[in-house]
Amino acid sequence: MRGLYCGGLLKKRSHLNRKADSKYKARLFGTNVLSDPIGGAPQAKGIVLEKIGLGAKQPNSAVRKAVRIQLIKSGKKITAYVPKDGMLNSIEINDTVTVEGFGNKGRSKGDIPGIAFKVSKIGDVSLLAIYLGKKEKSSR
Repeated sequence: MRGLYCGGLLKKRSHLNRKADSKYKARLFGTNVLSDPIGGAPQAKGIVLEKIGLGAKQPNSAVRKAVRIQLIKSGKKITAYVPKDGMLNSIEINDTVTVEGFGNKGRSKGDIPGIAFKVSKIGDVSLLAIYLGKKEKSSR
């Protein structure tokens, strides 16, 4: 429907069609925050339970380094990707790490299956600072 004086009809139709959109419904009812392991927060702290290697999706062939983490806030267990070459060696079991979202609006990113989070800090030291050699991991 086009033309003059049809703005009200277009507005009404788009308002009705919005209810069919799954992302709109999740935002409207708040289920996107309820199902999110970190509860809508930008970052969360957790304790490393184990180190794992995940195979990349086809057609790529690689072992992506990741860690299993139990979140302090909710007690939920999540898997988080460890970026940068050799940084898995800096992380030990029972270390406290900070995780953040991995990009794709809560979904997994790239060829890494089922991972929606990445490690950003070990203790209170940035992963990038450790990688570049500017800081050392705090030892407790």
